Amino acid sequence: MSHWIDVRKNLRSFRYAIEGILALFRFENNAKIHFLAAVAVIAGGLWLRLDRTEWALVLTQVGLVLAAEAFNTAIEKLADVVSPERHPQIKAVKDLSAGAVLLVVILAVIVGILIFGTKLIDKLEGGSGF
Repeated sequence: MSHWIDVRKNLRSFRYAIEGILALFRFENNAKIHFLAAVAVIAGGLWLRLDRTEWALVLTQVGLVLAAEAFNTAIEKLADVVSPERHPQIKAVKDLSAGAVLLVVILAVIVGILIFGTKLIDKLEGGSGF
C-alpha cells in the first residue's frame, strides 16, 4: 500500500540528522566552542530573566550560529573529499564558508550586546546587584 508519507523513511531521516548533530559536537572543535557559548548565553538569559521576545531573538541567534557551523563543517568535509590536495578554488570555498560563520557570529554578538547589555544596565541601575 502506497502512503503519501513514508513514516519509516522520515524516522530514518531524523535519525541521520541526529547522528549528524552528535558528530558535529563530538568531533568539531569550533562547534564545541559555539555549544559552550550557547550554554553560557542560556544561563545568562535565565539569570537576567529574559522576556519571551528576548528569548526568541537570542535562541534564533544561537540556532543560526550552530546551523552555520554545521553547514561550514559539511562544506569543508565535502571539499576535502573532492580535492584532497591544495587547490585555490577549494581554499576560496572554505574561506567563504568560514566567513559566513563569522558573519553570523558577529551578528549574534551584536544582538547579545543589545539584549544582555540593556538587561545588565537595568540590573545595575535597579540596585538589585549581582
